[in-house]
Amino acid sequence: MNAAVEQVDAVVVGAGVVGLAVARALGLAGREVMVLEQEAAIGTATSSRNSEVVHVGIYYPTGSLKARLCVAGRDMLYAYCAERGVAHRRCGKLIVANTQSQLAALPAILDKARANGVHDLQLLDRQQALQLEPGLECLGSVYSPSTGIVDSHGLMLSLQGELENAGGMVICHAVVERINATPDGLEVHTADGTRLLARTLINAAGHGACVLAARVQGLDARHVPQAWFAKGSYFTLAGRSPFSRLIYPAPEPDKHLAGLGVHLTIDLGGQAKFGPDVQWVERADDLQVDPARGDAFYAEVRRYWPGLPDGALMPGYAGMRPKINGPHEPAADFVIQGPALHGVPGLVNLFGIESPGLTSCLAIADHVAALA
Repeated sequence: MNAAVEQVDAVVVGAGVVGLAVARALGLAGREVMVLEQEAAIGTATSSRNSEVVHVGIYYPTGSLKARLCVAGRDMLYAYCAERGVAHRRCGKLIVANTQSQLAALPAILDKARANGVHDLQLLDRQQALQLEPGLECLGSVYSPSTGIVDSHGLMLSLQGELENAGGMVICHAVVERINATPDGLEVHTADGTRLLARTLINAAGHGACVLAARVQGLDARHVPQAWFAKGSYFTLAGRSPFSRLIYPAPEPDKHLAGLGVHLTIDLGGQAKFGPDVQWVERADDLQVDPARGDAFYAEVRRYWPGLPDGALMPGYAGMRPKINGPHEPAADFVIQGPALHGVPGLVNLFGIESPGLTSCLAIADHVAALA
């Protein structure tokens, strides 16, 4: 016997930081919202396996969604965390040059940042950088005072709390098997036999967004990009961090980087970690850290921190970038598709929401709410 169809105004698939931010925005706008999450808890994938860095919007192509939403989202996120009591810190970041080509490219980083609306970067020579971080080794650096760190889980709990206060709900263990575009709305079928009819459906499924979009009957397959998975392993440092700011290697000019190099980040407790590296893999759930990958970290880290002791790095955790570009392609922009593009009323797909997705989450949410 077919289960009865339950009507709901808006369904968000995926309870990561972006899905929760979108659901909160819809809820605060007076919409009835249900979030479907296939895992046992919120934010167990990309949202909990990253560097927890609040980016300022330096590297992204000017005018791209990544640039615009990161710059807007950073200010929104700092204001939100201050207002809601979510733990965060503007610790600052040094982008350090250790080769002449990196050093020569530092002024271009400032130019790109200014074009994106980031105006507080400072160019430092070697001595100025070492005054900030005496353990550092570099030829010069760019200082970003507004870069910070945030408690991503605290942020997600806050977003969930506001959604629920607005009458919305998050349902875990909810696996969406298919979605039918009908004249009456989007019919969602879950693995347990539940059927929902939604006026609006937001696909914020992260790694699974491309697979989910392919299950939408009525959506032309040419609007669904190929999913690629770039794993990033982190190694933690025994003992306290040698630096109080984040340390990033400057990008090598003319390289298409899947990540931003093996950088040092610190958490709110003062623990340092290095990573992520980039390893293209076949599956989104390939999250084991291979201890042997740590060998390459030592040489990378010692370029900017020669004092790294032998044996000090321990395997930490791995994250997965939900990419829509392959290993030898330039990094793709965020893809946020509404009905005006794909022609399915009420459907919004979010593809390739990797870094700076955490920083951008509130700005992405406003963007999606406007499309929905």
